[in-house]
Amino acid sequence: MPAQSGFSKGDFEKALQIGRPPNVVSLFPNSRALIVSGKAIDRAALAKGNSIAIAASVRNSFVVRGALRAAQRANAAILIEIARSEGGANAYCDVSLWNMARLVDSFCNELGITVPVAIHADHYGIKSEKDKTGATVEIPSLFDAGITSIAIDASHLPDADNLQANIELSKFVPSWAGYETEVGEIKGKSGLSTVEEALFLIQGLNAHDIFPDWIALNNGTTHGIEADGAGIQVDLTARIHEALEPYRISGAQHGTSGNSFDRLREIAKRTRTTKANVATALQMVSWGVKVNEYGNAVMDEHGSFIKLPDAGPGDDVWREMTVYAEKLGWRGGDFKKLNRPFENRLLGLPRDERERMVKSVEDFVYLLINDVFNGSDTAPLAVEAVLKAGSFDLGPKASRIEDPADWTEEKFRQKAAAISTDKGPEGDFED
Repeated sequence: MPAQSGFSKGDFEKALQIGRPPNVVSLFPNSRALIVSGKAIDRAALAKGNSIAIAASVRNSFVVRGALRAAQRANAAILIEIARSEGGANAYCDVSLWNMARLVDSFCNELGITVPVAIHADHYGIKSEKDKTGATVEIPSLFDAGITSIAIDASHLPDADNLQANIELSKFVPSWAGYETEVGEIKGKSGLSTVEEALFLIQGLNAHDIFPDWIALNNGTTHGIEADGAGIQVDLTARIHEALEPYRISGAQHGTSGNSFDRLREIAKRTRTTKANVATALQMVSWGVKVNEYGNAVMDEHGSFIKLPDAGPGDDVWREMTVYAEKLGWRGGDFKKLNRPFENRLLGLPRDERERMVKSVEDFVYLLINDVFNGSDTAPLAVEAVLKAGSFDLGPKASRIEDPADWTEEKFRQKAAAISTDKGPEGDFED
C-alpha cells in the first residue's frame, strides 16, 4: 500500500471486500483492483469541495495505463470511460465498452493501482425509438462486461422524449451504478441548455424516483481539437446548478478540449461539477502530438499536426499513420479513426517508445488532476464513502420531492410543449 494513500491497509482491504459491485466481483473474483460505482467518485469530489474527478476517455490502451498511473500518483479517485461512438458496436477504437473493465482490472493489478476507479459508459446515445429498443438488450450487456457507471444521452431529442427515454432505460441501470443524464446536445455556442430545460428533466425524473448523479449540459463548449471562441459558459453553468440544488445533482463537464486551464479552474471553483471528460487531448498526447494549454493539437503552417521529437511512436510509425490518414482523406478530428487500425502496431513498438507514450499521458493527466481540477487526495474520500455505506451501493443523494401525479406522460408532454428551446445544429458525442 503506497504511503501517500491516506487510508490504511485495513481500510483498503475492507473497501476491496465490500466496495466492488457484484458484476465486478463475478468477473474478477481474485482481483486487487478497487473498481467501484461511479457514485463513489462523485461523493469523493463533493466531500473535498470544489473538486472535479477526471473522466479519462481511453481511445487506446496507452491512455488507460497513463491515466491510472496519474491517478495513483495524485492519490485521486478516477473514472475511466469511453463513449458509445468510440467503443460501441460501430467503434473506431480497439478499447471498447465490453473490454474496458478487463483492461482496467488487469492494469491495476499489474501496476499496483490502489485508488478507486469507476468504469463509465459515456454518451450512450439514443437518437430514435430503434435505439431505445436496442438499448434494452445492450445496456445489460455493458454491466455484464464490468461497467459501473453510465450516461444515458438522449439530449438531441425533444425534451419530452429525452425524459421518456431516461424513464424507460433507467430500469436497465442497476440502482448501485453511477448514472449521468444530459440536456442540450453537446456541441458549442449554439443551442445552449437553459435552466428551464434542466429543471424539466431533473424534476420529471425525480417524480419517477430516478435520481441521477450527474447532469451534462450544453454550456458552450465544443468537442474535439478545435478551440471555440465562446468556451464553457461558467455563469450559465452556475445558474443551472443553483436551480438544481434541491435535487442534489452534480455536474458533468463535457468537451474540456478547447478551454483554457483558467476557465476549467473556474468551473471547479464556482459550480457543482464533479466529473470532467477528457478525450481528444489524451489521444494526441499519447501519439506525441504537440498540444497547447487548451488541450488542442497545434498545427503547422500546412495544417498538419506537429509531432514532438522523442515523444509518441517513432517517426517512421508516425509517418505510416499520417500516410494512411492521407490516403483515406482524414484530416483534423478524423485522425481519431487511426486508433483501431494502429493499436496493435503501436503495442508492438520497442519498450521505450511504448513507455514514453504512457508517460506523456500520465504527466498530462496528473497536471489536470493536481493543478486544474483540484482532484488530488480524493482516493481516501471515495474509500471513506464506501466504508460509511458499508456496501458497494451508496444509495441516492436525493429523495423524491416532486408529485408523480404532476408528471404523468400526458402532463410532462404538455409541460415540454411550453418550453422554448433551440437545440442548434446537430452535434457529436465525444470530447
